[in-house]
Amino acid sequence: MHVAAVTVELRIRDMHSLKEKRRVVKSIIADIGKSHPVAIAEVDHQDLWQRSTLGIAAISTSPGQVERMLRSINNDLDARDDVELLGVTTSYLESTEQ
Repeated sequence: MHVAAVTVELRIRDMHSLKEKRRVVKSIIADIGKSHPVAIAEVDHQDLWQRSTLGIAAISTSPGQVERMLRSINNDLDARDDVELLGVTTSYLESTEQ
């Protein structure tokens, strides 16, 4: 089993209220959730208009599959016009099968 936990720091462009920001964050979470078999949630900066931190968890039987999922998610976020990707931190957990 191979697990990756990812923290994604985003700047959300042209936001003027928390209501607008929440709409964009919900859209990002829904889009990623539809496209990729991962768990995703906003985990920090809920009270800031133009910032968001997303937590993403991916699990697979192969490390290559986890890497492909994360790369695809990163590409999806980079392609969005409404956000700027500020940083990505990835932690891995690998277990030995017995």
